[in-house]
Amino acid sequence: MPLTETEIRKAKPAEKAFKLTDGRGLYLLVTPTGSKLWRWKYRVDGKEKVMAIGIYPDMNGPTARMRHEDERRKLLAGIDPMAQRKSDRHARKLAADNSFATVAQLWFDSWKAARSDNHVESTWRRLQADVFPAIGTRPISDIEAPELVRMAKTIEARGALDIAKRALQTCGQIFRYAIAHGLASRNPAADIKPGDVLTTRKRENYARLDARELPELLRKIEAYQGTPTTRLAMKLMAMTFVRTSELIGARWDEFDLVAARWDIPAERMKMKTPHVVPLSRQALEVLRTLHLVTGHRELLFPGERSPKRPMSNNTILMALARMGYKHRMTGHGFRGIASTILHEQGFDHAHIEIQLAHQERNSVSASYNHATYILQRAAMMQAWSDHLTNCIKE
Repeated sequence: MPLTETEIRKAKPAEKAFKLTDGRGLYLLVTPTGSKLWRWKYRVDGKEKVMAIGIYPDMNGPTARMRHEDERRKLLAGIDPMAQRKSDRHARKLAADNSFATVAQLWFDSWKAARSDNHVESTWRRLQADVFPAIGTRPISDIEAPELVRMAKTIEARGALDIAKRALQTCGQIFRYAIAHGLASRNPAADIKPGDVLTTRKRENYARLDARELPELLRKIEAYQGTPTTRLAMKLMAMTFVRTSELIGARWDEFDLVAARWDIPAERMKMKTPHVVPLSRQALEVLRTLHLVTGHRELLFPGERSPKRPMSNNTILMALARMGYKHRMTGHGFRGIASTILHEQGFDHAHIEIQLAHQERNSVSASYNHATYILQRAAMMQAWSDHLTNCIKE
């Protein structure tokens, strides 16, 4: 039975603190000093927690039970009441200071849940390094467009044009968040187009070697002294000429070594449609060797710090740099070399373009044309691997 007001009032302190049970985990803790504290004991994910509900007599029994029921409803809805209380307290504290940096923190806490760890880390790092020093302490409602322009121009001045553009974009997102939550009335970033205030530059093609330099590169890959997985990654990239992101994110369940094909799912492709990579005999040999190293993992190329995340997209770039190809060759460069040589060798342009996943696909055909010309492409990919093998022997 719930405690009566008489029982609560007459409870006297003892040498040690003791509890008077009220029901459903709610109890009154009587301390040696005479304080009477309402507490609630509950469990989340098997872990026991104790939440402060109130202090008697400021909170009497009926009021404590009402508060207790409110918190229990949160728990039944899958919310940890103590974690929710801490989050609300943090939000109120941040909202009390209406500076750009504190509103950015509120936006970031809301935004980051649906993003990858790398994206989250790089975005917060850019805010701390470039945005907060410029406008972080300014009240968000007082910031004007010229301040954002000065910030972006300062970033551009050190040669980081892309970061300057991203900084403006992120600021725009933060201002929109502020407007939606009543923390600002307008978005000054909307008044700025990067092209109006930042230098435009012609997009440069990915660095790549001439076709005549390919044999030496392949021999250096064979002799590469770095990790075996990096060497095998470069070999597989040369043979399949997929994009770097498609390679490093590859999972073993995408491969059918018996059918000699690699089916890359739509969500991992730039064009957002499935892609088939026919596997040559040489590519199958690389994969079987790699399976001895990483076959017990989900990923072909797991990262060193966490096997559940792929290797860095800079791993291949750094390996090429160590072999003497800094600023001369990239992982993407294998695609350009393959396209050039295959065209020179007379292979059909359509077959090459589909294998490069350049082909535009509409929603009707996306479900099947990833396998278009699959027999011709399989023959082409075998011929390409044979060409690479012959290059090493030259």
